[in-house]
Amino acid sequence: MTVITRRAFMEMAAAMGATAAWGRLTGARSEITWHERRDIYPEGVASGDPDSNSLLLWTRCPVNDGTTAGKLVVELAEDESFHRVVATTDARISEASDWTCRVLVGGLKPARIYWYRFTDANGNGSRVGRAITAPNDNDTRPVRFAFVSCQNVNQGAQNAYRRMIFEDERAAEQDRLGFVLHLGDFIYEIVWYPEDRPQGMYDRRLRDIVRYQHGEKIHDFHIPTTVADYRAVYRNYLHDPDLQDARARWPFVCMWDNHEYSWRGWQGLQSFGAGTTDRPAQTRKVAANQAFFEYQPARLFKPSGSSLDQFDPPRVTDAPITHFDEHGLGQEQNNLAAIHSLRGYRALRWGRNVELIITDQRSYRSEEPTYRSEAQVFSTDTFPGFMPEEVLEILDSGSAFNSGQPPVSIVYGGIEVANFRRDQPPTTILGAEQKAWFLERLGRSKATWKIWGDTVATLDMRADPQNLPPGLTRPWPGKGYAGFEASFGAGDHSTAYVERGEIYDFVRDNGITGFATVAGDRHSFWAGLAAKALPPKKFEPVGIAFITGSISAPGMVEALEHGLPKEHPLRAVFVGQGPADVRPQPTLNLLLRHGIKSCLEYARSGDINKARALSNPDLSPHVSFVDMGGHGYSVVRVTSEDFETEFVCIPRPLERSERPDGGPLVYRTRHRAKLWHKGERPRLDLQILDGDPRFSF
Repeated sequence: MTVITRRAFMEMAAAMGATAAWGRLTGARSEITWHERRDIYPEGVASGDPDSNSLLLWTRCPVNDGTTAGKLVVELAEDESFHRVVATTDARISEASDWTCRVLVGGLKPARIYWYRFTDANGNGSRVGRAITAPNDNDTRPVRFAFVSCQNVNQGAQNAYRRMIFEDERAAEQDRLGFVLHLGDFIYEIVWYPEDRPQGMYDRRLRDIVRYQHGEKIHDFHIPTTVADYRAVYRNYLHDPDLQDARARWPFVCMWDNHEYSWRGWQGLQSFGAGTTDRPAQTRKVAANQAFFEYQPARLFKPSGSSLDQFDPPRVTDAPITHFDEHGLGQEQNNLAAIHSLRGYRALRWGRNVELIITDQRSYRSEEPTYRSEAQVFSTDTFPGFMPEEVLEILDSGSAFNSGQPPVSIVYGGIEVANFRRDQPPTTILGAEQKAWFLERLGRSKATWKIWGDTVATLDMRADPQNLPPGLTRPWPGKGYAGFEASFGAGDHSTAYVERGEIYDFVRDNGITGFATVAGDRHSFWAGLAAKALPPKKFEPVGIAFITGSISAPGMVEALEHGLPKEHPLRAVFVGQGPADVRPQPTLNLLLRHGIKSCLEYARSGDINKARALSNPDLSPHVSFVDMGGHGYSVVRVTSEDFETEFVCIPRPLERSERPDGGPLVYRTRHRAKLWHKGERPRLDLQILDGDPRFSF
C-alpha cells in the first residue's frame, strides 16, 4: 500500500473535483441530529472507486427554496448506528452541479466496511449507505466482485440487482462482494416514449420514465441535446428501487460505454444508422461527460476548472471534423476539447491478487468501418448480420493489411468492390495515448490477475455459412467464415483485429500470466479464451475472457424472435424450433458455438445431443459458453491460484418481480481457470450449478 500524506490527498481530491475529508484514528458518537427523509434525497446515495485508504461518496439533495447553493454534512462511521464516526465534513451542493455532491474521504483502514450518510441543516438525512475499502496491496485474501452492464429502465426491470442483494446478504462475510464493476450503458440516452410505439418494444411495454425538455426526435425515438437532458436520464434511472438499493450496498466502479453519450457516437460525433453521415456533436459530448461526472462517484480527471463542487465544462461548438491524424483521431480543436473534458480510464488495485485496468472504448476510437456507407454492399438480408471474415480483416487493417500492401478492391461473390480503407490507418478502439497507458500499466502490474475492464467484447463472433447445404438459400458470397457487422453486436475488439493482436502479442511476448478480460455491451453471456486468431490461422490463447448478460436491455435472440421473418430460409439457425417446441429457441447460441450443421440438425430432430455431435471443431475453439439472450450478472472470485466467473441468469425481465430474491433463476454456471505459467496455455472448465442452458455449451 502506498502511504499518502494528508496534503497529497487534498491535492488528489481537487484533481478529481471532490470535497476532501480526512478520517480519525478513533471514532466518536455522531453529534448530528439526523432523521431519515429519503424523499429529500430522491436518487439515494452511492460510493465508488474505493482504494485501501479512501472512499468516494455521493448523493443528490435538490433545494427548492429559491437559493442556488447549500451544504450538507457527511458522516462516515465504523458502525451502522454512527456511534463510531471517523470522518465528518461539510459538502457544498449547488444548482450548477444539479445539487449533486462528491466527497472523498481518506485516512481510512484497508478492507473495512464503513457506513455513511448525509444530513441537511434541518437534520433531514439521506438513507444510510454501506461502503468498503480495498485490501492492502500485499493482502492475499480471495477477492469477489460482480460485473454488470446494459440496464434499460425504460424497457425492463432491474430484478438482477435484487437477486444480487438477496444472495449477498445471506452469504458468509468472506464470500460477500467487495464492489460492483459497471461496464457501461448505465443509462440509455435513446428513449421511446410510450406513444412513439404503442405496441411496445418486442414483448415489452415502454415505461414513461423520462421526457427531454430540449431533446431531438429522430425516426421514432428521442435523444438528449443538453446537460439538462442527460441529467434527467440519470435522475429517473436512479429512482428505480433495485438500482438505488444496489448503489447503497456496494461501491460501484463505473465506466461509460456508448449510451451514456450516443448510440453510435464516437469521439465528438454522432451517427444514427449504418451508412448515414456522421454529424458533429461536441457540445453533446461535453454535456454527457458532465452528467456522468455529476452522477457517478468515480475517480475521474477533469482538466477544466478548479472547482470542487461543479464540472466547469469547456466551451465548445459543434464544428465539422475535416482532418484525422495517423491514428484516426479528429484534430479539430472542439473535438479534442470535448473528448478530453473528462478522462475515465484508470486502474484499481484490490489486494495482492487483483489489478483492474479500466479503459474507455468510445472517446478516442476511430470510425467503425462496417458503419460506412461503402461497406453496406457486404451486408444482405439473405445473410442477416453476416459479413465475410476476410472482408472484416481488410476493412479493419486499412493500409496495414498484407504487410502494407492492401488490395485495391475486395472480392465479394462475383463482384469487386473498391477498397475504401486502403489509404487509412488500422482501426483503433483505445486510441494511441490510452493504448500506450494501458500496455504500460499491464506490463508493470505485480498483481496475480491483471483484469482488463473493457466495456466492449473481445471474443470473436463468427459463423460458418460455407457449410450451408445447397438449395437452402443463395450461395454464401464469402470465401469461408463469416464474422458479424457492428449492428449485430460486433464492431468491438472482436473485429479490431490489428489492435487486439497488438495487445495479445504484448501479453505473450512479455510473459504475462493471469491476463483476464471482463466485458459487457453484447447483452449476452460468453466465456472463452483470449486469442488473436482462429483456425485456419494459428490459435494461440494468451488469457481468459468473459462477457456478462444485460441487466435489462433486450438481447439479440429477443430481437431476432420478433424481427426475423418466420419464412426466412435461415431462421432455423438463429431462432429455430425443434418438432416438439412450442416457441422459438436460441439456436443462435448453437450457431456461434457449433455451427450451421448443428442448428439444422436441431430444427430437424429436436435432439440437442445429435446437434452437438455435428459441431464444427474449427469454428470457435475459443468459446466454451455463449448465451445471446441471457440477462443477469456475473460474479468473479479470484485467489492466488484460480479465477472463477459465475454467470447468474434470470428470466427476461419484462416486469419488476415482487419476490425478495428478485425472481427465479434460469441457470447458474461457473467457469474456472487455474493460474497458468509462462509458456502454458490457459484453460477454462465449465460447471453447471443450476438450470439447463442446453444451447449454450
